[in-house]
Amino acid sequence: MVKDPPDLGLPRSLGLPDDAFEQRRPDKGQITKREVRAVSLYSLGLRQDSVVWDIGAGTGSVTVEAALISNRGQVYAVERDADSLPLLEANVSRWGSENIHIVAGEAPGVLEGLPSPDSVFVGGSGGNLSAILEHAASRLNPGGTIVVNLAVLDRTQEAYRLLKKLGLMTELTQVTSARGKEMADGAVRLESLNPVFIVCGRRGNQAPP
Repeated sequence: MVKDPPDLGLPRSLGLPDDAFEQRRPDKGQITKREVRAVSLYSLGLRQDSVVWDIGAGTGSVTVEAALISNRGQVYAVERDADSLPLLEANVSRWGSENIHIVAGEAPGVLEGLPSPDSVFVGGSGGNLSAILEHAASRLNPGGTIVVNLAVLDRTQEAYRLLKKLGLMTELTQVTSARGKEMADGAVRLESLNPVFIVCGRRGNQAPP
């Protein structure tokens, strides 16, 4: 059962803290952290009327904030994990809006019936990364962007090479951040978060082949 998210007294706005989202337990923390979320959302190049695919949406932190930016567009949150779906639904219900559509199932198969995207975020692939990127690139609208978040360098290189092979303008960024943590004596030390690689592929204004 999903318990009610904590009432943080926050308006529905951009820049929500990680604790604003219900997360998996005991594995709390399986979420796109706010520092990485900020860079990823910026990289997606969202417009108010964008059609967005969030593949491997997890508990929906990127979905919710993308929907706030693309408030006249449509956001499709694709998630295959049955344990994550109730949390995704709870977060969308609390922070989301009517332009979010939850799509339960495994990509790329469930992507077939969705409208072609302007922006695609891949936060999880279930081992189908190549097939997902190939399908996303084949459907990506002119001027669109694919952003992939990865924690493993080998898969990062795979994604970079594939997006480049698919004819997209490709770039790679590593986000490394640390948060202050107060110690018993009142001193503050920095506690590092796991680095995340962000691979971004952009299509020119020509239609895909």
